[in-house]
Amino acid sequence: MTEPVKVNKQHDLHMRSRKQLELTGVQNVESFDSEEFLLRTELGHLTIRGNHLHIKNLSLENGILSLEGNVQSLIYLDPGAHGKNKGLLGKLFK
Repeated sequence: MTEPVKVNKQHDLHMRSRKQLELTGVQNVESFDSEEFLLRTELGHLTIRGNHLHIKNLSLENGILSLEGNVQSLIYLDPGAHGKNKGLLGKLFK
């Protein structure tokens, strides 16, 4: 019997002065506006909140996203916590 090949998931985030974000391992942009981005990454869902947020560069084929604006918070959801979250984010990521 052969063992299944393990795929190393990778997701990196680089922030400069809370004004610029560069992310890798982005699978999808679920929703976005100037105050909140909801992303699905290789390592789970990520919520980015702030002011005047906008996309500088996006390539889902390469898993790259660059944002600019005033970043206030970054929140990750555990990949297995989908059914446990009863709040707004839990409902969005069923």
